[in-house]
Amino acid sequence: MMRSLTHNLRQWLMTPRRLVRDSGRPHRRLESRPAIPHPIMLVMIGVSLTSVIGYRFYDQPQLKEGTLAPKSVWAGEDAEVVDQQLTDEQRKAAQTGLVQVLRVDTTITQQIKQSLEEFLTGVEKMRETAGALPFVEEELLSLPSQRFLRSAGPEDWQMVLMTIRANTPEALEETRAAVPSTQPVSLVPDDYSPERSSPANLSAQQAIAELELYRQQEGTRQLQTLLETIEVVRLGYQQAQTLLANHDPDSVQYKYQLALLDVRDETWAQTQAGLRQAVDRILTQGIPPGLPVDLRQGAAMAQLRSVVPDHTLPMGVELLTELIQPNLVTDKDETKRRAEQAAEAVEPVVYKVATGELIVRAGQTITRRDFILLDEFNESRRGIDWQGLGQTGGLVMGSIGIFWLVKRRFNVRLRCRDRILLCLLSLSTPLMLQLQQNNLAAVGLLGSSFFNPPLAIAHVGLMTGLSIFTATPWKTAALVSWETIFAGAAGGLLAAIVAGRLRSREELALLGGMVGVTQGVLYFGITLFWSSTVGAVWAVVLPAAAVFGLSGLAWCIVALGLSPYLERLFDVVTPIRLAELSNPNRPLLKRLATEAPGTFQHTLFVSSLAEAAARELHCNVELVRAGTLYHDIGKMHDPLGFIENQMGGPNKHDQINNPWESAEIIKKHVSEGLVIARRYNLPEAIQDFIPEHQGTILISYFYFQAKQRAQTEGVVVDEPQFRYVGPIPQSRETGIVMLADACEAALRSLKDATPETALSMVKKIFRARWQDHQLDESGLRWEELPTIAEVFVRVWQQYNHQRIVYPKGALDPQPVTANR
Repeated sequence: MMRSLTHNLRQWLMTPRRLVRDSGRPHRRLESRPAIPHPIMLVMIGVSLTSVIGYRFYDQPQLKEGTLAPKSVWAGEDAEVVDQQLTDEQRKAAQTGLVQVLRVDTTITQQIKQSLEEFLTGVEKMRETAGALPFVEEELLSLPSQRFLRSAGPEDWQMVLMTIRANTPEALEETRAAVPSTQPVSLVPDDYSPERSSPANLSAQQAIAELELYRQQEGTRQLQTLLETIEVVRLGYQQAQTLLANHDPDSVQYKYQLALLDVRDETWAQTQAGLRQAVDRILTQGIPPGLPVDLRQGAAMAQLRSVVPDHTLPMGVELLTELIQPNLVTDKDETKRRAEQAAEAVEPVVYKVATGELIVRAGQTITRRDFILLDEFNESRRGIDWQGLGQTGGLVMGSIGIFWLVKRRFNVRLRCRDRILLCLLSLSTPLMLQLQQNNLAAVGLLGSSFFNPPLAIAHVGLMTGLSIFTATPWKTAALVSWETIFAGAAGGLLAAIVAGRLRSREELALLGGMVGVTQGVLYFGITLFWSSTVGAVWAVVLPAAAVFGLSGLAWCIVALGLSPYLERLFDVVTPIRLAELSNPNRPLLKRLATEAPGTFQHTLFVSSLAEAAARELHCNVELVRAGTLYHDIGKMHDPLGFIENQMGGPNKHDQINNPWESAEIIKKHVSEGLVIARRYNLPEAIQDFIPEHQGTILISYFYFQAKQRAQTEGVVVDEPQFRYVGPIPQSRETGIVMLADACEAALRSLKDATPETALSMVKKIFRARWQDHQLDESGLRWEELPTIAEVFVRVWQQYNHQRIVYPKGALDPQPVTANR
């Protein structure tokens, strides 16, 4: 079997490029060399992927951890063996499990202290405006009465004054004279209603009683002086209240600034000093992020209980709970330094054994220590693990089967060289994993650009699964971490979804940045999710996530740099390359416009028809545009042999007067076009348009001319001599171009025809191509032809629009009137 496979490969590589010819029915397709048989290619790809992905099974120990020892093994010499895998795991755990180091943020601390000082300053300013409290000696008026009289509303204050004035001796005499002696004399006016009063009844009555007592003791004149003092104090209190007009009435600051107006001066001095002291202590200790409110309240209560009077303690606790915010932040440098120290502090796991010491007894279960020592003394029986290699091969073939189903589902044609390219891209992923690199971003970008997004998505998804299998420990160390695989897969899927839809290298460069950000964020998130603590995330994991994100960007840059070389080497086309080929300033297109201008104009109209139809049917518009521009480049070999280049001059074929020779000239524009296309290194996808747009149609004009001559001269006319070589269209794109090329001349010949007439003629041409079996292998369905016909007529109407007829003399030069 190997000898036959080698012979087939040598024959395929040494066979020159040739055009498949056949004397029977038209050619199927243009071949460069015979393709490798599909089963052989499948086996080659499967063996290649299995050999690379399953490389770790080539040197697997039979006596692994957890198996039974078949015999007793003693140490042949003294040895100290380091368990590198376990050591690395412990060091990584020490790094990621480290609790973060916090430091006090001086900026936040100063902001909190400033907020407290602004509050205290505001209270101090209001207290200065309101005046001292008590404003008279407490032997004259109690402190509760002073608070009431100072803060009472205008109505309550007027009631107090009326009551005091009604109880003067003069007022009492007048009252006794006005009422019968049997009625008691009231000390309160008749219209006084305690229920209308805003303060509590007891506070008002107590204040009135104390003022009456003061009048009785000191006299009416002294009482009047006291009332005037109270009026001044009330005015200051009202001015102090106006200072709170700009504050939110529902805020804690508003609530307690107002309350602190009514405390003694001594109490206020103790309160503000205690608040400052408590804030300094709390902020010095630090408030970590996420501290619950109840714990902040507890901290405030603990610090204020011994330094603030009981009267202001509740408001002080609530005030500090509102003002204090977390002021501890992560010290990234210190955390990173301690993480490195923690990793370095982990001692290597070393297994020691002395000469003649028993490592493992026969029938015992092999522990990790036993396995490491057995491997050191070459007693682990390493060799090929055929079971693991077989599982790898089964997984690879299953992945190839899924990929083939996706290819069938989306009708993607893959040439032999396309399969080789996909195989190389697939092989690169496990090879990079061995170097601790994940190149799925480059694989997704190249696959989507070269083929199509669905195929690239399937490719990246399957390679992710194979990467997971590769990285999963087969009772050995894992190659890469899970976060590397999943984050890299996300970047690869993003590239696979988007890259095939982009049309410029600038957009692809922007996509590279998006891939890098996606990989970095997911790496960070996955590591954060799996980490036992959040401590080392910012200092240790964040730099690693940034590096991994930059690696995603780097792989996209590598893919962009390799893309032009891969396009040339494997003859694949990308949207960007198709756009470059469609540039009319390309040397070949400039040559076509110069040497065959009629053909170039014909090409532009055909391109307009085909592009519109391709867009309507959701085909590859860029491929149709580029393929149409080059489909008739072969006419440059003899431009005057085609009527569009004769410019009204004599027809060359009339001078030849030989339909067989004329037919060869017409057919030669296909073969010559292929020669020119190869000379200019046009992609095979573009070259396919040159023979397939003509298919194997009959050159009817010269065929019927030959039949007329045969009737008079008795010559036999062979129809295949008047048919193009082919092949017939092999894709929807080349099929659309065939129909557009067939309709171009007919539509140009219509001048005053209606759209209905044009549509009828186009459908007639389509029917002829369909009945001639030219579209059998193109993938176009009969139901789609009416849609294409309507698009062609719509484009023809746009080209054939009417213009305004200028009146006679409108275009004559007008006389110029000189300015005077």
